[in-house]
Amino acid sequence: MSFDLVFFGGTGDLTWRKLMPSLFQAWRHGKLPRDGRILAVARDGIDDQGYRQWLQERLQEADSAKRPSQEEFNQFSAQIHYLRMDLSIAADYLKLKDWLTQRQADTTVMYLATSPHLFPIICQQLGACGLNHDKVRVVLEKPLGHDLASAQEINRAVSAVFCEKQALRIDHYLGKPSVQNLMALRFGNVLFEPLWRRESIANIQITLAESLGVGTRGDFYNRTGALRDMIQNHALQLLTMVAMEPPSSADADAIRDEKLKVLKSLKPFDANSVARDVVRGQYRSGMINGQPVKGYLEEDKVAPDSHTETFVALRCEVQNWRWAGVPFYLRTGKRMAHRHAEIVVNFRPTPHQIFPGAHTPNKLVIKLQPDDGLELHLLAAKGTVSSVLTGSGHESLSPVSLDLDFDKAFPTDRVGAYERMLLDALAGRLNLFVRSDEQEQAWRWVEPMLEAWSQDAQSLRPYAAGTWGPPAASALVARDGFAWAEEI
Repeated sequence: MSFDLVFFGGTGDLTWRKLMPSLFQAWRHGKLPRDGRILAVARDGIDDQGYRQWLQERLQEADSAKRPSQEEFNQFSAQIHYLRMDLSIAADYLKLKDWLTQRQADTTVMYLATSPHLFPIICQQLGACGLNHDKVRVVLEKPLGHDLASAQEINRAVSAVFCEKQALRIDHYLGKPSVQNLMALRFGNVLFEPLWRRESIANIQITLAESLGVGTRGDFYNRTGALRDMIQNHALQLLTMVAMEPPSSADADAIRDEKLKVLKSLKPFDANSVARDVVRGQYRSGMINGQPVKGYLEEDKVAPDSHTETFVALRCEVQNWRWAGVPFYLRTGKRMAHRHAEIVVNFRPTPHQIFPGAHTPNKLVIKLQPDDGLELHLLAAKGTVSSVLTGSGHESLSPVSLDLDFDKAFPTDRVGAYERMLLDALAGRLNLFVRSDEQEQAWRWVEPMLEAWSQDAQSLRPYAAGTWGPPAASALVARDGFAWAEEI
């Protein structure tokens, strides 16, 4: 397959930190078609060779195992080119068209790794010069807007030029191996699906925690906050994957139809339920890995009186027959105890205990980062059969776990999230991309929180860096008689 992959924002952080390293890994793994061209588009006045040198210097910051050797980079970079463009000038899009029409590639993917406010003008100009034919797809990075109205405006601008199947809204969490194996776990095996419902599950927790602060992105984060940055997209997409009904097929629209049903089934928030069921916080100075770190208000490019949240924890419910009464707890934050992303499915206790002692109920842990894997926590007898049945001796059941590490199980078939998403975009596989109605429904659900917070600056709770957030987040779960996974 021949392809042209165009990165708008070719010198931006996303391109050199995530996209180019992922493409290199795809090339190294033999998964990137060799008959392809990669074009970086930006305003810098450099040529192909200058861009390749610039990129090579930045790829040296990658983990040593992922760093290209000189020979590898020379071969890989032969596919990389550079075009200077001003995205506001129509004539520059004609230069892009001339470059692309030097040959007729099977597929052309336009990846918009720019600020979302540029999406409408880029799409409009691509359409104006005819770069929206049926061999073209456009990939849209998050965040798509800052509220429902701006998201709808972007979607209208995109849909005026590209049909829905050409517009790929990326959420790289959906490309993580553990999330893909969540689908396989539920719908490829007979074991869990009969238990995947209110009768067997007590609660579900989704945690997306980062130990890093905002770093050099203070100005961006100050306009965004944790709710827009992580909950509206990543956390809600994970929730839909956990809670969705079995789709009729593995077809992209069949899967996305079921995800949309979950989003529409989420109990809506109002001002009272936001005050009761949502905790927002902002980190203060503290300790990370034994080192002092400054608070959010002391970070570069952050206003000293900022009310932007760096932490959100919330309780929500999916109002349908499968999940009625089962609380879903979502949590995300900066400067938390450690980098940690997981989905925890807590099962109900056995209805009648025949073994002595108190026992922790079973749980399934879907690990997303820093490691990908599955852990099933069970109880097993540690004594002899006779001593267990008679209740003699010490406590007879002990916690054990079945641990599946995907790196060890599939050492030669590992594909990173962005690598997977890029390859899917080139191949036209839409399963992992978010449809416009999903995205808008997610905005519709979070907007009451944004509105409530705009009227109540006092709801922002401080927490020390290096902790698991404000104490109110623990109280939120404890109110139902449960605890966050690390507190058990």
